[in-house]
Amino acid sequence: MERLQKVIAQSGLTSRRKAEQLIKEGKVKVNGKQITELGMKVSSKDKVEVNNKPIEKEQKEYYILNKPRGVVTTTHDEHGRKTVLDFIPTTARIYPVGRLDYDTTGLLLLTNDGEFANILMHPNEKVEKVYIAKINGIIKGEQINKLKEGVEVDGIKVSASRVKLKKVNNKNNTCMVQITIHEGKNHQVKKMFESVGFQVEKLKREKVAFFNLKDLQSGQYRKLTPKEVAKVYALEQ
Repeated sequence: MERLQKVIAQSGLTSRRKAEQLIKEGKVKVNGKQITELGMKVSSKDKVEVNNKPIEKEQKEYYILNKPRGVVTTTHDEHGRKTVLDFIPTTARIYPVGRLDYDTTGLLLLTNDGEFANILMHPNEKVEKVYIAKINGIIKGEQINKLKEGVEVDGIKVSASRVKLKKVNNKNNTCMVQITIHEGKNHQVKKMFESVGFQVEKLKREKVAFFNLKDLQSGQYRKLTPKEVAKVYALEQ
């Protein structure tokens, strides 16, 4: 027996938190009976419907992709551009966990497990996101401290847990900076650097939680191991 919202999330339909909301809104039925309160447990024999449609139990799939530049992080693009799904041959309804900008490269996770995705996307000190940014100009200690203390992005204060100057090119007046954040707001890293006076010329995500791009070239992917999936669920504890 498992909680109703977890079963809905495991179907790949939505996240567990969204499933809880659907239950409260009266959009979920179990064996034909409308459910509006959380806490109910169901078994594989129970018929669960969301918006009057039976949920389908879907085999869970989990992937890590080294996203190339010039690829959109979406399941479909109306302009016909290449999407991250074009790199992974599967018939499962997988989708990206979070997003990377069109011109941003690096680590992207994809799955059809709503609860797994929600754990990684929800701001959590255990889920670090590590980026390498090439910026115009040479960043100084004062600006690094400001990023760590917190800057305003779209009206919200965000901060980096770590900022490290990795490489300086005085000839081109650029530098490479490693920055670690826990949130994942739209264009967050670029906007953080803009707030202290720098434009990001290139951006690559190197790490999410304990995942990294080891042995994955641009455009390559691999499936996650059961041990890695279990480790993500352990982050919620």
